[in-house]
Amino acid sequence: MKILALAIASLALSASAVMAQMNDSTMDHSNMEMSHEALDGAVHTNAVINSIGNGTANVSHDPIPEIGWPAMTMDMPLSNDAQMMGEAGPGDSVILMLIKGDDGMYQIGAIMPQ
Repeated sequence: MKILALAIASLALSASAVMAQMNDSTMDHSNMEMSHEALDGAVHTNAVINSIGNGTANVSHDPIPEIGWPAMTMDMPLSNDAQMMGEAGPGDSVILMLIKGDDGMYQIGAIMPQ
């Protein structure tokens, strides 16, 4: 449990609490400390966290039609500035904000509990 708490804490890179609001399953990006380019290309999906490890999260996510992904379970890298928008752990339903990295691969930019 301590390892999970440390992993979740490592996601929060901002010293102040980041607040987000739900609106038809989307995130409010106004308080996020990410580049406009990253936020503009962000896609969102509902998911369940299976595990969070060192720089990755294993998630089972819904289909993401914007990028042509079917529903699947996969390991996803966490971006260097990934943000945890509340407390979430294994078994929790969340909304993931995925951003495209410099390498063209999608990574988790934010996790928001549902």
